[in-house]
Amino acid sequence: MYAIIRAGGKQTKVQEGDVIDVERLKTSGAVTFTPLLLVEDDGTVVSDRGDLAKAVVTAEVVGEHRGEKVDVFKYKSKSGYRRRQGHRQTYTTLQVTKITTGGAAKGKAAEEAPAEDAPAEDAATVKKATAAKKPAAAKKATAAKKPAPAKKPAPAKKPAAAKKATAAKKPAAAKKATAAKKPAAAKKATAAKKPAAAKKAAKPAAEDQEA
Repeated sequence: MYAIIRAGGKQTKVQEGDVIDVERLKTSGAVTFTPLLLVEDDGTVVSDRGDLAKAVVTAEVVGEHRGEKVDVFKYKSKSGYRRRQGHRQTYTTLQVTKITTGGAAKGKAAEEAPAEDAPAEDAATVKKATAAKKPAAAKKATAAKKPAPAKKPAPAKKPAAAKKATAAKKPAAAKKATAAKKPAAAKKATAAKKPAAAKKAAKPAAEDQEA
């Protein structure tokens, strides 16, 4: 099993018993890291953050030393700028003592084990289950195929039409009645006016005779 850890801004692949150099750590004794990736002996890869948070890589500080000297030279053309300096990085030597998964891989194996060990269902039980499901599916299909009942015509429209017809006929009948009554009234008025006119005509004739 191996793990990948981050130390000093760099990632390093480690196994139990490895001795590595990382950038200076101002500490002593045991040091722990949270792995970025875990690979089991059987090839199982653990990359989930929740599972990796439970895993721990433990290392022990062995000592410190300085690395090789690095020359640093700065140069700018056409300006006469020249700078030269050296640098030696201090490293801390660590020895990896233990890599614990924290139950991350075990939990996954436990979840997969019941699925593998679960006995397969008998063919008879499978047939019963399918036979029980088929009638329900057939009922749903028949219920879906049944046509919806035809909508009955609304009976409220007939009285409304009858009312409109009667309402339309009533004014015409009233108009006919008033039209029939008007000539009779006119005749009465003319009959009443005629004797008065005759009387007026008779008066001048009597006056002429007297004269």
